[in-house]
Amino acid sequence: MIEWGSVSSRAIRKIGYDATRSRMFIDFEDSHPIYTLCGVAESVLRDFINSGSVGRYYHQYIKYRYQC
Repeated sequence: MIEWGSVSSRAIRKIGYDATRSRMFIDFEDSHPIYTLCGVAESVLRDFINSGSVGRYYHQYIKYRYQC
């Protein structure tokens, strides 16, 4: 089951996570479909959501690293 949460960001609408499959889903404001990322640890999700800037965190630690 995917758990969804909103974040404070101009670029990202919401973030979802499926703990049973270690998949994260990102719904960007300006794109469709929702991005699916594989092999994402829950600790990465927590750090992402709690970062001072989710956009900056995405570009530094997530983008291009969790391809399915």
